[in-house]
Amino acid sequence: MLPSDLVRVDDSPVRCADRLAEEAMIAEVKAAAKIGDSLGGTVEVLAYGVPVGLGSHVHWDRKLDGLLAQAVMSIQAVKAVEIGEGSEISRLRGSEAHDATTGTVDAGDYVRRTFRSGGIEGGISTGSLLWLRAAMKPLATLNRPVLATVDVATKEPTLSFKERTDVTAVPAMGVVAETMVALVLAAEALRKFGGDSMGELVRNAEAYTKAIHESPSAVSGAGSGPGARDTDG
Repeated sequence: MLPSDLVRVDDSPVRCADRLAEEAMIAEVKAAAKIGDSLGGTVEVLAYGVPVGLGSHVHWDRKLDGLLAQAVMSIQAVKAVEIGEGSEISRLRGSEAHDATTGTVDAGDYVRRTFRSGGIEGGISTGSLLWLRAAMKPLATLNRPVLATVDVATKEPTLSFKERTDVTAVPAMGVVAETMVALVLAAEALRKFGGDSMGELVRNAEAYTKAIHESPSAVSGAGSGPGARDTDG
């Protein structure tokens, strides 16, 4: 997905950039609504323009992936968070699982041909597009009494009562997840670049970016996003 797709996402009732997937999602929501059930789902959050070097590889409580996972997992009903290809990587061999670096060393042109790590390695941002997913469980409140429970007064088994509820809160959770990711990235940018004003923060960030691009290990290219993750097979 590209930044230009944001308008399409915001116009979608399920916040989906893919029209065919959107139609299938809406159909599933309507089907669940007819029988008084609820749905969970997964959202993707993409962060563009994240500078190289946010986070830490030596402080356990400052690893960028750890901070993001904690922040997103704190959202109500979120039960799983993965960065990049997440659990899929665990099923690959080491020769297949990593984002190999290519490019012309003399020109400082380093490029990642795949995007499996989601823009974070060793707890630090790589400068690539940051990509994570969050999975939300279905809402526990249902429009039909179907869940088994116990009457706290009589101690007898019974069923949960009918409650007025939404079918799914996944689209709303996606907005919250974007905000949580933005808050973590902003906090880490402030930690790294410092300053007593926005102007000073921007100057520090620009000076840092200029310095790393003049170094022998400058990064002038990176994977373009989730769509690039299968380019080497």
